[in-house]
Amino acid sequence: MSKLSVIVPCFNEEESLPIFYEAACRELDGLCELELYLIDDGSRDGTLRVIKELAAKDSRVRYISFSRNFGKEAALYAGLKACTGDYVVVADADMQDPPSLIPEMMRILQTEDYDCVCTRRVTRAGEPPVRSFFARCFYKLINSISSTEFKDGARDFRLMKRQMVDAILSMSEYNRFSKGLFSWVGFKVKWLEYENIERAAGTTKWSFWGLTKYAIDGIVAFSTVPLLFSCFFAVFLMLTALVMFICCLAVKGAPDWLPLGTLIVFCTAVLQTSIAILSLYFSKTYTETKGRPIYIVAEKSE
Repeated sequence: MSKLSVIVPCFNEEESLPIFYEAACRELDGLCELELYLIDDGSRDGTLRVIKELAAKDSRVRYISFSRNFGKEAALYAGLKACTGDYVVVADADMQDPPSLIPEMMRILQTEDYDCVCTRRVTRAGEPPVRSFFARCFYKLINSISSTEFKDGARDFRLMKRQMVDAILSMSEYNRFSKGLFSWVGFKVKWLEYENIERAAGTTKWSFWGLTKYAIDGIVAFSTVPLLFSCFFAVFLMLTALVMFICCLAVKGAPDWLPLGTLIVFCTAVLQTSIAILSLYFSKTYTETKGRPIYIVAEKSE
């Protein structure tokens, strides 16, 4: 029988975790051999106590508890690294990632030619309008400046074959952005769409500022286009200096400050060009130091 590992990052999920556990057991019992990894990300409430109670009564429950809050990305990586399943699913404990979808996701991977089943919300009902607006803006921006595709409404909730999990683990970079890593490794993906679901209990741990920092991390991790802004600015300054220089020669009665202004703009353009050249080399160094594999093998003759 195939083995399924369910990875659940937990941060202050004392109220919702028992609800998730009951739902997961109800949906997955008898489906396959089950391993439930609960990752306590430095919770400040009774989350760890609840996790230990579940582990004491169910041998399928395993857990990792961090010394402090390292963030969801660290929790995901720890779970992926520790799990042993042939199939691995990542889900939140707040029930916004419904366990009822997992059997269908398993069926797809076992009967169809896919390596991963991903989920995306087709609506953002119940979410604050401002957050929804900025989320859509983020996806439009990052898709326009990155070669990696990001699906609007995509969740971390996904089921993967072991091969894809190993590929993700091969990228051991410290600053992780899982949505990008999941997409970057490739493989054959099928998308499941569903309506947005409200939390079963508790409140979201993501503040607007936290989501903003997360979005910036994603842009920096999967695009070097921001480094090229200095190149565009340098070209703009050079053209401006050229126009000002022509005005100095061609226009009679030009203002006294124009020659000095032209010199200042030209010198600034030279400095900006130097910065632009450094940025181009830095962007290459940046991608090299990530240590990502040059390629990933999907199949081998062996």
